[in-house]
Amino acid sequence: MTIRIDYNQIAPGASAALGGVYGYVMKSGLRADLIELVYLRVSQINNCAFCLDMHTRDLLKKGAKVEKLALVQAWAEAGQLFDVRERAALAWAESVTEIATTGASDEDYENARSVFSEKELVDLTLAISLMNAYNRMAISFRNTPKAAE
Repeated sequence: MTIRIDYNQIAPGASAALGGVYGYVMKSGLRADLIELVYLRVSQINNCAFCLDMHTRDLLKKGAKVEKLALVQAWAEAGQLFDVRERAALAWAESVTEIATTGASDEDYENARSVFSEKELVDLTLAISLMNAYNRMAISFRNTPKAAE
């Protein structure tokens, strides 16, 4: 697959704007590994190879266990491997990412609201939205994973 447009080079201001949101999310107070887990799940749903590769590597660098990474897609059936906040965040990430189908269900919202403060829930939803934007850019313009170094 050949890259269609190098969007970072063509529109550096747009990339910087997304980067600013990324910086905000990473300083929001949410655990960095939780954010990366959500980024990975959103990228799985959207089938974004570039982001799947990047967030898997980032989680491994942060010390995530391979067993956990292997089960992100099946988190709901993974027992206690994922803690209550991770499960709520992953359910909310799925609901927001698949919003045309789910309408961001009341059940997922109430579940997330039960373990996250209002600010955390806003920040989490922003993180989910950001990853959906990054996924759409990478997929639309055929940004593919780089070879391992």
